[in-house]
Amino acid sequence: QVQLVESGGGSVQAGGSLRLSCTASRYTYSNYCMAWFRQAPGKEREGVAGIYTAGRGIYYADSVKGRFTASQDNARKTLYLQMNNLKPEDTAMYYCAAFLGICSGGYAPSKADFGYWGQGTQVTVSS
Repeated sequence: QVQLVESGGGSVQAGGSLRLSCTASRYTYSNYCMAWFRQAPGKEREGVAGIYTAGRGIYYADSVKGRFTASQDNARKTLYLQMNNLKPEDTAMYYCAAFLGICSGGYAPSKADFGYWGQGTQVTVSS
């Protein structure tokens, strides 16, 4: 079992940047598939970045490709999401998620696959 705690959300103007962090209660690099999701009011929760197990690669949704960068610091058991050139449509609650298992090769994170979730951190982008 793993507990996840996100931080780093806030309010910025369009074009600004934020860095989200997700600290895990245990080492996740080798055995877990990790991801960032977001959910805007009235919309479905969507995967924006997937961090594949044991460094197999990273997936980005088309809506954030080129603007968001996901990374993982194994020593600190922390996942990051660097968000640049933010747009009002990026406004949402952002969640870190994990499942025990292997993901790789173009897998697009699906919320149904993930059993472990953080509490979320709010990102608000004003125009």
